[in-house]
Amino acid sequence: MEKNTGKMLPVWEYVRGLEKASFCDWPGHIAAVLFLGGCNLRCPTCHNAALAWTPNEMPLIKRETILRHIEQKGRWLDGIVVTGGEPTIHKDLPDFLAELRQMKTAKSLPLKLDTNGMNPDSVERILADNLADVFAVDVKGPFALYPALTGNAVDEAYARHSLERIFAMAAAHPERFYFRTTLVPALSATDIDIVKKQIPSGFSLILQKYVSREA
Repeated sequence: MEKNTGKMLPVWEYVRGLEKASFCDWPGHIAAVLFLGGCNLRCPTCHNAALAWTPNEMPLIKRETILRHIEQKGRWLDGIVVTGGEPTIHKDLPDFLAELRQMKTAKSLPLKLDTNGMNPDSVERILADNLADVFAVDVKGPFALYPALTGNAVDEAYARHSLERIFAMAAAHPERFYFRTTLVPALSATDIDIVKKQIPSGFSLILQKYVSREA
């Protein structure tokens, strides 16, 4: 882990959203949610495309504002969620998570990281350094459908290789991972059954309602 030199990490320039107290982003937790802009996929059904693809057009949430909120309201929170976009595209994400870990709050706040699983190296490092307590992995659908579901950002082979590495981590640390799939119009009941067979044995698949951009 790099030493903190006192300079602001570049990833802070991508924090484009803050939900001060969410009751739904981490089941069983009241969590502050930090939204990082940018994404490595181009899912045609993305409900937050502006954050994912044109984050610079959204207002920056200042580092001081976020740290002040968490430090002052930490006693009423049960955790912090870092989501996107796709957080793992940022090379200094581990240092960002470490900085959140080091905040002085009334109680220790666990961290949850949301990811699409396409950067398993990043997830592996964060897991090894214990920089997140829980990983919520969005499995878009069957491997064969990844080109269509991601706007041709990844092919079937890449999706399979990346997620199988994530699945291996989850099998070794089952308490640290859960998997979810959004019920986009392109997915059939058969597709969902395939996804359930893809994820590691012993895990349940959380199904999320699809919300279109127009909704």
